[in-house]
Amino acid sequence: MLVLAIFVGAGAFIWPQLHGYAVTGAAYGARVACSCRFVGGRALGDCRKDFEPGMDLITLTEDTAARSVTARFPLIARQTATYRDGWGCVLETWRN
Repeated sequence: MLVLAIFVGAGAFIWPQLHGYAVTGAAYGARVACSCRFVGGRALGDCRKDFEPGMDLITLTEDTAARSVTARFPLIARQTATYRDGWGCVLETWRN
């Protein structure tokens, strides 16, 4: 029981930082991949080359009809960037 209490306490302590990194990483991934795909015209799989080291957990999906890319950090964060003429790729409003 004590181990569970310590685990829950530690999780509550690091959650804000972990959540912040996950949201930021997903937003960065969506924006970079959207630009790569819809501005650069590259394949979505090729866009992972543009990611920073340590972004291996970020997954990407594209919606060709909407010209958007969604990046996900498993179980924690999801962000979408959409290509808009004259603006480039724009992130949707952040969800906390």
